[in-house]
Amino acid sequence: MRQSLSRAAALSLALLGSTALICPPAHAADQSLDTSAIVAKSVTPVPDFSGLVKAVSPAVVSVDVHLKLHQASDNQGGDNGQGQQGLPPGFPQIPGFPFGFGAPQQPQAVEAKGSGFIINSSGIIVTNNHVVKDARTVTVTLSDGNTYPAKIIGTDPKTDLAVLKISVGHPLPYVELGDSTKVIPGEWVIAMGNPFGLDGTVTAGIVSALGRDIGDGPYDRFIQIDAPINEGNSGGPLFDQQGKVIGVNTAILSPSGGSVGIGFAIPSNTIKRITAQLIANGKVVRGYLGVAAQQITPQMAQAMGLPMANPAKDGALIAAVSSGSPAERAGLKPGDVIISVNGETVTSPGDLASDIANVDPNHKADIIYLRDGKQQHVSVAVTTMPANPDAGFQQNGGGQQGENGHGALGLTLAPLTPDALNQLNLPTGTSGAVVTAVRPNSPGDLAGLQPGDVVVGVGSADVHDPSQAVNAIDAARKSGSGAVLLRVIRQGQALFVGVDLSNDKNGGDGK
Repeated sequence: MRQSLSRAAALSLALLGSTALICPPAHAADQSLDTSAIVAKSVTPVPDFSGLVKAVSPAVVSVDVHLKLHQASDNQGGDNGQGQQGLPPGFPQIPGFPFGFGAPQQPQAVEAKGSGFIINSSGIIVTNNHVVKDARTVTVTLSDGNTYPAKIIGTDPKTDLAVLKISVGHPLPYVELGDSTKVIPGEWVIAMGNPFGLDGTVTAGIVSALGRDIGDGPYDRFIQIDAPINEGNSGGPLFDQQGKVIGVNTAILSPSGGSVGIGFAIPSNTIKRITAQLIANGKVVRGYLGVAAQQITPQMAQAMGLPMANPAKDGALIAAVSSGSPAERAGLKPGDVIISVNGETVTSPGDLASDIANVDPNHKADIIYLRDGKQQHVSVAVTTMPANPDAGFQQNGGGQQGENGHGALGLTLAPLTPDALNQLNLPTGTSGAVVTAVRPNSPGDLAGLQPGDVVVGVGSADVHDPSQAVNAIDAARKSGSGAVLLRVIRQGQALFVGVDLSNDKNGGDGK
């Protein structure tokens, strides 16, 4: 029996790890197992982060915020089972927001807790915008326990970053920002911060993915990590193994509100650009091109004659060009596909937004784009992004009467009358053909077209009425591409819709 136990013990040790363990053989039935003789010959050590943590922890701080009374009242009462700010469970949750346990009878001051880190010896601190938003007062607690009032130097809601300043009368320890372009999935990272008020908390994990867009802002390029972060970690640093900050811990994706190993950090290269402007000017100035862009679907790629290998990653399709914008002056048009800005590959509308925003106003952006399948180049003089960048997108002018349909797509089209313009909340002078009906299971239906959509273009050609739309669709069908690209306005937004003609299940004869 002892011999069997000895063999079972050796087997279980082998199954639990890949390290080599030496176990004494059982030579005789009466020989007892000497467990003290089990010696690890070759063991790969688990990473030890104690030295790194000791070196960087003096620069990690806790941020305490007293909110304005009206904001405090709005944030009382907990989440009522719907997550933060009414979002249902499962949506990205932002660690660091205050939470309560029932609405008070009178407005009460609420304290929000977050994290931050010092980036120079004079007391400049980086944290999240949402940590200090609507703050009445902000205080910072250092790792030695000393607390100081903090001044908000500047905030940038679009990237959720903020810069604070404390004055302590002597130089402070600080950490350096690393190069987030060198971060790779699988590398070890350390998150530090103040979750649930537990200051100085350290968690470890790996980089799970790069360039994540979670719909939090127009410039999302988050580093995804599995190191646990929770409420209060917001604004805290994410360190690489050299002790440099490669990100700011900002959000988690969680059905429960707690960490499930899906966290997001703002990359350090974004932090460098934003904090430099906030420190210098108290605000962020971004470049402006003046286009609305969208992702390319396989149907769009087929209709436009674009490469089909991975159309969703092959550029940003211009859906609209703002009147008087740098893009309009440079000759860019709806239907162009931007594939590169200043030598950086553009794989999505998010890439385009970030690349243009990072161009200093009054500087040139060298843009490579595709038009009718051919590569073109243009140098655009980028201007300063206006306060309302969506203003200025106008639709086609002119308009005629008439009514028509297109059986191959399954659409019924009507002219844009003044009543239709009013009902659709479109500017006077907008022209095109409004979709009044879509045949079930037709190519148009399967492409997602719906009554109320306004067709303003087919491919790169503008259309002003139903007859022009039908003629342009017929011409596109005869091109033999097997798909038709429509430019439509839906609820005030311009977008392209690719219609696959092979999806016609009714023969293309009905309306």
